[in-house]
This record gives sequence, C-alpha cells and structure tokens, in this order.
Amino acid sequence: MILVTGATGNMGSALLRELQVAGAAPVRGLTRDAGRVSFAEGIEAVEGDLAQADSLKPALEGARSLFLLSGMGAEAEVLAAARQAGVEHVVLVSSITVQTHPHLPAAGENLAVERLLKDSDMAWTILRPTQFASNTLWWAQSIRDQDVVRAPYADVGLPTIHPADIAAVARAALTEPGHQGRTYALTGPECITVRRQVAAIAAALGREVALMEISREEARRQMASFMGDETADAVLDLMGGDVNDELLKVRDTVLRVTGSAARPFRHWASENGAAFR
Repeated sequence: MILVTGATGNMGSALLRELQVAGAAPVRGLTRDAGRVSFAEGIEAVEGDLAQADSLKPALEGARSLFLLSGMGAEAEVLAAARQAGVEHVVLVSSITVQTHPHLPAAGENLAVERLLKDSDMAWTILRPTQFASNTLWWAQSIRDQDVVRAPYADVGLPTIHPADIAAVARAALTEPGHQGRTYALTGPECITVRRQVAAIAAALGREVALMEISREEARRQMASFMGDETADAVLDLMGGDVNDELLKVRDTVLRVTGSAARPFRHWASENGAAFR
C-alpha cells in the first residue's frame, strides 16, 4: 500500500496519476475531507490531517510506503506514526535550499526533517526540488484583473521545475528499486527568467501580459504584509537576491531517474493557462 499525502495538491494529484498509469496498487490519497474528493478508479480517498498525527491511523493502516512533503509543521509526529504503523519507505519532498541556502530558516527546518527521517529506521528517499513552475500562480489575480505582472529581478534566470516532474521522480522512487538511501536535487531543463515566464503565460493565453519590474523594497513591503519580514526576505533571496553558484550548478536529474526529460516552463504555462484567464 502506498499512501500519498497532499493528494489534492499540485504534486500529490500528479503523483496519483503517475501511480495509476504505472499500475501501482493499492494506492491511497490523503485528504482532509474524503467525502468531497473523487480520485481516479483504483485510488482510495482516505481522510486525515497531517497536523493531527492520531487522525492518520486509518490512512496508515497497511501502508508500506509514504509520500510526504516537508514543511507541514508536524513531521516528527507523522514520521513516528508511520514507523509505528509499519511503513517501510518514505519519499520526502524537501528543498534545494538545504544545500544552496542553508542559512535561511526554512532550509534549516527542512534539514531537520531530513535528519528525523534518516534517524527513523525507515528506508528513505529525499527529493530536493528547485523553485516550482507553479509559483507563478502568485500572479494569477493580477493577470486576470489587469493583464500585468509586478515582480522584482525580472531578468534573473533561475532553475525551475514542473511539479509533475517531481511527482514522476517520486513515482519512480516509490515503485522501482535503487532509490532508497538516495538524495536527488531536482530542476527543470533550463534557467528561466521572470520575463520569459510572463511571455510563456501570455502565449498560452493568446493575449499580451505586461511585466512591470519593481524594486526589492516594494516587493518586500507587499510580501511582508502577509508572510512576515523574515519569510519575505528569504523568498526574495530565492527569487533573485542571492543567486549563488551552488544553486546555478544544480542540473536536471529527472531524466536520469525516470527516463523522461523534465518539462520546460512553457509546458506548465500551456497546461495551466486556465488559471490566468
């Protein structure tokens, strides 16, 4: 039994599709409200809340593999519950910042979760993706309302990955031999700038979308209002304020792990154009 947490999110839903196509069975998708979710045939919707480890007991019963995202806030309890339930292998989505920006608070938190998993006596595979293509959904409202994107660092190229490619690697790690005890840094096939991302979204929409480059200070004021000063500074460093050599040397491992090349950003924009309409 494979249990996929975050089953309705960008990665989790893509992973469920990957597992179904691969013929993996049985599979469960964890959701907070199983009564309102309908997964594909052969995938069981099971209710539970990662913030309440006790609620996971029915979902974990009989599970031997677990897909888990770091950053949920109760990983120690979840991993303890998984071990007690007999889970043998955990595929954890961490972050590339563990190796590229270890000084950031979120990187330290992700590293702590990685260490918890390694010390758990369960087999492990750790995925460290770079920034997600889906982060551009932050622009969706302004594109829908005004056909404009306001962002800093417009011409800084960063490695970016399609969430479905993270899911493809996770599927391989969950269903194929040779991935236990491995850590994979994951990125897409290219470094891409904000300017090119906006152009790709505009092409998918078939209309012009303007890019208005703003200063870090203006971006920080906007972001700090809902995520706090420290997090805003960290995100802005990752968006272009601290593009270091360690980040830029990360190369696509999706092809090596799955046998299929990672998708460029334009594929994500084409598949998700409806979100910006």
